[in-house]
Amino acid sequence: MTTEPIAARRERLSERVRAVPPSGIRRFFDVIATMPDVISLGIGEPDFTTPPQIIEEGVRSLRSGRTHYTSNYGTLELRRAISRHLERLYQVGYDPEREICVTVGASEAVAAAMAAIIDPGDEVILHEPSYVAYQPAVVFNGGVPVLVPTRMEDDFALDPAAVEAAITPRTKALFLGYPCNPTGAVLSHETLAALAEIAARHDLLVVSDEIYDRLVYGDHRHEAFSALRGMRERTILLGGFSKTYAMTGWRVGYVCAPHDLLEGIVKVHQYQIMSAPTTAQDAALVALTGAEQDVRRMVDEYDRRRRLVVNGLNRIGLPTFEPRGAFYAFPRVSGTGLSSDEFSERLLFEAGVAAIPGSAFGPSGEGHLRASYATSFEGIEEALVRIERFVGTLAAPA
Repeated sequence: MTTEPIAARRERLSERVRAVPPSGIRRFFDVIATMPDVISLGIGEPDFTTPPQIIEEGVRSLRSGRTHYTSNYGTLELRRAISRHLERLYQVGYDPEREICVTVGASEAVAAAMAAIIDPGDEVILHEPSYVAYQPAVVFNGGVPVLVPTRMEDDFALDPAAVEAAITPRTKALFLGYPCNPTGAVLSHETLAALAEIAARHDLLVVSDEIYDRLVYGDHRHEAFSALRGMRERTILLGGFSKTYAMTGWRVGYVCAPHDLLEGIVKVHQYQIMSAPTTAQDAALVALTGAEQDVRRMVDEYDRRRRLVVNGLNRIGLPTFEPRGAFYAFPRVSGTGLSSDEFSERLLFEAGVAAIPGSAFGPSGEGHLRASYATSFEGIEEALVRIERFVGTLAAPA
């Protein structure tokens, strides 16, 4: 029996895992769970219940005994529906038998795609602020994230010139997450075209997480990156059902890519996961074929909340650009003299409003706050009252 002190033993966790900090989002959720009367603008999850016809299909699937594995790629019926869906919306086609894989949410699609394409030392260019899982997915596979900052002054749109300046001989891929979590930013056609030209000229893969593709507002129209000229053969397109159809707990997403790339991604998927839940796949099929009116209803309501929260935050004195996608506002709070962490913590404990510090999403997020409007209109109204009262205490003389 050894008496060697634990501190002297070899590290039990890998260097890659130890290098990645815990999610800044989950820390706030753990605190919120212990507090009564908190209005949460923190969670990136629709407050809507999954539409009833989707739920009923899940129940029917279970009751009919569909409780076994599907193909590693997912049910052929769902893959065919995804193919038709993308063709109809974005005029980009994928072979449902060879170029589409159903995953356990878009999160698994991110992880599997990174594992399939990254060799140790490969660089992946990533805009920030961006979703907290992107950078770790690169690091866990031995890659090197190369962060390209975005700014509120540019509506947090990615600057193609900055992307080109970040390219080195080790650059393997460009990772895009637009519409963007946490900023709500979108990319114009001109910016997308410029990024496509850069990707082609430098022979880069492009991983495009388009989980928020249907949640866009005003006159903005989403374009699938793979639908751009020459991009289908170098793009890994990620999507899912969680946000559009209020199906976060069902855990079903998808990845689309040319066959040679998808074959590698499916290899990772089959050894780590086997297949996405059969019940969720059956329900997702009904989402694609019979829930369009529900999607439009939810998007209209998000838009109503978006205008409320953006106008309210600007009126309070927290400058907020107009988000054109997803369901997040990203106000600047640095004018209060507090860091984003300090502002978030004090807002939670002193005002009972939960929001996520912008620093959780990358260095460019410092001085900002992610406020989700995926909560009720009435909840947002009350949250704005509390935020205004809190900001007023910061301006009051000592």
